[in-house]
Amino acid sequence: MTTDFIALASKESYPLWNHTVEDLERLANQLVNEEKETYDYIATIENPTIENVVKPYARYSHKNALLENQITFYQYVSASKDLRDASTRAEEQLEQASIEQSLRVDVFQVFNKLYESIKDENDIEPETKRLVDKVVKYYKRNGLALPEEQREEIKRLKKELSTLSVKFSKNMNEEKDFILFTTEELAGVPLDVVDQYEKVEEDGVQKHKMTFKYPDLHPVLKHATNQETRKRAFIANQNKCPANAEILDTIIRTRFELAKKLGYSTYSEYVLEDRMAKTQKNVLDFLYDLKSKLVPLGQKEIANMKEFKNKDLTARGLEQQDKYYIWDSNFYNELLLEKEYKVDNTKISEYFPMDATIDKMLGFYETLFDMKFVRIDKPADGATWHEDVKQFAVYQNIKYGEPKLEFMGWIYFDLHPREGKYSHAANFGIGPGYLDEDGVTRHTPVTTLVCNFTKPTAEKPSLLKHDEVTTFFHELGHGVHNILSKTKYGRFHGTHVERDFVETPSQMLEFWTWSKNELRNLSSHFQTGEPINDELIDQLIKSKHVNTGLFNLRQLHFGLFDMKLHTTATKEELDELDLTKEWNEMRDEIALVDSDHIPTKGYSSFGHIAGGYESGYYGYLYSSVYSADIYYSLFKKDPMNVENGIRYRDIILKRGGSREIIDNLVELLGRQPNSDAFLEEIFGGQQ
Repeated sequence: MTTDFIALASKESYPLWNHTVEDLERLANQLVNEEKETYDYIATIENPTIENVVKPYARYSHKNALLENQITFYQYVSASKDLRDASTRAEEQLEQASIEQSLRVDVFQVFNKLYESIKDENDIEPETKRLVDKVVKYYKRNGLALPEEQREEIKRLKKELSTLSVKFSKNMNEEKDFILFTTEELAGVPLDVVDQYEKVEEDGVQKHKMTFKYPDLHPVLKHATNQETRKRAFIANQNKCPANAEILDTIIRTRFELAKKLGYSTYSEYVLEDRMAKTQKNVLDFLYDLKSKLVPLGQKEIANMKEFKNKDLTARGLEQQDKYYIWDSNFYNELLLEKEYKVDNTKISEYFPMDATIDKMLGFYETLFDMKFVRIDKPADGATWHEDVKQFAVYQNIKYGEPKLEFMGWIYFDLHPREGKYSHAANFGIGPGYLDEDGVTRHTPVTTLVCNFTKPTAEKPSLLKHDEVTTFFHELGHGVHNILSKTKYGRFHGTHVERDFVETPSQMLEFWTWSKNELRNLSSHFQTGEPINDELIDQLIKSKHVNTGLFNLRQLHFGLFDMKLHTTATKEELDELDLTKEWNEMRDEIALVDSDHIPTKGYSSFGHIAGGYESGYYGYLYSSVYSADIYYSLFKKDPMNVENGIRYRDIILKRGGSREIIDNLVELLGRQPNSDAFLEEIFGGQQ
């Protein structure tokens, strides 16, 4: 019997997205009051137990997590500037209140007493025991074992950091800068891109307004034949959000002060204590070891690209140059793929119309993980925050049918740019899944994917470049991690894992976008519906490792810059720290490309290190070790091995952070993870 998923989905409740500015203000106040009431109650407990401490603690968190995340999410996606501003204010209010509660000694003492009473007990449910352990460690890391005067200083510094991080993020979301180019200056940029630029008249000349949103900027960096155009676009993009340069400098100094108050030698030492890497020495050893391996490869690639660039300049009747500039990278990478590898990304994109390709991607996940995405064709009023948003109900255990068929939650796709919207690609977990106090009722998660793919036109649908296909696969990997997770506590749900592991599931899934059969199955020409032919696929796959050394050196630049800012151990080092100098010198030395001695402030839009990934950007490379190991071990020989897909789902995705990640990896692989596959992936393609 065929399951009517539309009928099933209609029975499930979903969050409403019809809040007003007044709603956000009222709800933020409500959340602040409820949090304080919960902590006030816990502080009165003289004989703490799981029943009278953990349950009310989890109850508050579970009841309000969805609402709090909704309130703070509007700043990234709402079409209303008033609502975005209200969302930003609400986030700051909630953060400030949360800091107040997280530094309460009376609550810490109750949890610590509970921890001491259960730490040696073997009959305590493991995830509950883990929760108590994590809460106590969190309090200790907040300095609650320190004297009151120091705790007040820590509170002040944490509040200051929260305010600065919100400002940094708001400046990025509200960034509206642009450059005006003439039609001649945009020579080489695809006409359908140029046609979408707003037309502006300047000094009697019609020009095109290029913003720094992805669909505007990247075609210029990749296709503009005029080097000066690319240079202007690159430098201006690097220098956007100028106010953030000073904000980040203040953030770094405040973090330094906080680490010292907490008794750590550096801020990195504080952050990494709770990560898989554990110490800054381990991280720096990993990064510098990788750098020593990558630099010779990168130097070889630079030499090849200089030669290739000069052949192009000669062919166009231009004077040769002895430098390979950073604004050359995207352009000549694209040209190299086209000329030497016969990769025509524009032609390839014709086989990946966005809507059809996403439907096929969902089908891939459905097969590998035994799940089902059910599109709600006409969302009800208030069911989404914008008319562009697509809403899906998700189910699991499809092949078993009833009664094992299980509703897993809601996922939303917000895929096109608009003013004030978050300008990159990201997954935002809105509501975690968790088990109710009755031990039976499961509350399902809500998660969102935010991207900025080119909008369709009257003549043509939105067509995805291959790297955009990979980007969506990556972000959908985060979304599926959130949807398929089943933990007792929301604190451990889905992507709530160690920061230097969180990218692993998504990075692992990127491998499928380089697999021949899977690429063919994902494709359908936007006019004919035909799949992409073998010749185009083979050419694309052959290009996978082109300039992989330079790509990874660029990642190393970001990772080592991040570590440089957060491993200053003395006030003297901090006073000598010049962010602009470090950014540019490290880029020239590590990434190997020439900036023509033009300093930029690219760190002013480096959102990762302003909040969330500080002393953590290395995690993109670090987690790649695990993702390559998993793919090579479970899927390289048979990418659609459903048995391994279900094992991976149940051991890695389902458990979230409810167990030690390394234990899950050992169970999945049957051994300790290693870097063999990671190194093979980087260097094997170069041999």
